[in-house]
Amino acid sequence: MPELIPAAKPIIGDEERAAVDRVLRSGMVAQGPEVAAFEEEFGAQLAGGRTAVAVNSGTAGLHLGLLAAGIGSGDEVIVPSFTFAATGNSVALTGATPVFADIELDTFTLDPAAVEAAITPRTKAIMPVHLYGHPARMRELRAVADRHALVIFEDAAQAHGAQLDGAQVGTFGRFAMFSLYPTKNMTSGEGGMVVVEDQAMARAVRLLRNQGMERQYANEVIGFNARMTDIHAAIGRAQLTKLSGWTAQRQANAARLDRELRGVQTPVVADGATHVYHQYTIRVENDRDGFSRALREEHGIGNGVYYPIPNHRLESLAPFAPGLDLPNTEAAAATVLSIPVHPSLTDGDLDRIIEAVNAVAKAGA
Repeated sequence: MPELIPAAKPIIGDEERAAVDRVLRSGMVAQGPEVAAFEEEFGAQLAGGRTAVAVNSGTAGLHLGLLAAGIGSGDEVIVPSFTFAATGNSVALTGATPVFADIELDTFTLDPAAVEAAITPRTKAIMPVHLYGHPARMRELRAVADRHALVIFEDAAQAHGAQLDGAQVGTFGRFAMFSLYPTKNMTSGEGGMVVVEDQAMARAVRLLRNQGMERQYANEVIGFNARMTDIHAAIGRAQLTKLSGWTAQRQANAARLDRELRGVQTPVVADGATHVYHQYTIRVENDRDGFSRALREEHGIGNGVYYPIPNHRLESLAPFAPGLDLPNTEAAAATVLSIPVHPSLTDGDLDRIIEAVNAVAKAGA
């Protein structure tokens, strides 16, 4: 079998290594000037100039953002079930209830009609996920939120640089969270970024990430240790300078896959949307798992299923959703398959991916 083409491949180069060395030589490795600079640069480049607050993981970003927005016991937040468990977990960790709504099968993002149907007197917010790098239906979700006096939060963990109608994701809600985990479109090694619409919210997140302090030993609220180190921020700053080029390469790779794949349903891009292809996710209607094994074992093409068990059926989150029926979510969980689209792919790699997908699809036809 030929050498495996990985489904994802973090790119760490000389610039990142030099940035880490710079911090280590400085002697200031905890939260310091690199974090402050990373926050400023991230907000300016990826969040329409909004204030950004760095934390130690994307999940921490969601959790602290929700707490800073006042979400807690007795509240409900509507979220998709077709996503990583951190979305629902973060709501539950505040003491609030995650309410799972169905998705649209074309973009794998929240269905505004399903969201509206899930609203109760306890609903406080809607938290869409810009899944796989495609923006959620923010125009329609904003209208739903306005009709019912709800706030919007954004899980933009996978959507660095994605846009809708020319506006960057992360600028539609009271806060948004971007993950900086190694497999994301850019990384800080580990970490997250919370972008917020006002300074009061920014201060609340800063307090919560640092044991409730802005000044040492002057603890104002009960907080956490969710700080980002200067080492991680330095890596993130180097990655941020390369993100636009990587995104353009992901989009070019996706465009070629769109043109040349046969026998599978390729990703849909909604009108007005800019997809950044954190994942290139096809749908395989017949024996997706067999298709996945054949790609890997017979052709050396790495791939992944994100997410095979919807949140509302996970042992941890199912108690929040007894008897819930989400047909589009179930259909997606049974048919999605993500294949390589990352910027490290060569033309030869793309040739192999296209040939393999088309061969497996034809064999199963």
